[in-house]
Amino acid sequence: MRESKSIAVVGISRESHKISRKIASFLSEVGYDVVGVNPSFGDEYAGGIKVYKSISDIPHDVDIINVFRRSEDIPGIIDEVLIKNPKVLWLQQGIRNDLAVKPIIEKGIVTIQDECIFVQYNYCKSIKNIK
Repeated sequence: MRESKSIAVVGISRESHKISRKIASFLSEVGYDVVGVNPSFGDEYAGGIKVYKSISDIPHDVDIINVFRRSEDIPGIIDEVLIKNPKVLWLQQGIRNDLAVKPIIEKGIVTIQDECIFVQYNYCKSIKNIK
């Protein structure tokens, strides 16, 4: 996360109280260039975060694709992730699909499953402050 600058949040919600929206807003507030992906949005904003219909619609590179979708939905985004070629595919806490992410891993994209990006950001920050 230290080397990353841009994050796409797949599954960002319109509703500000949902965790995907809260984490996207947090990541934006701490300095990441954050965009959202949600096919039901269209060309809109969620709390100041630009939202695209698909990963393919994002007009620039992203370092991390952070996913808030059910485990069984992961196969549906794999082709777009492979084309976008981020440094990291991050599946949020509770999301895991070993079979679906196999081509991502084989391509050399770092793959994190079943981990919360917010928790890991804060953990890394606290470790840095201890040193």
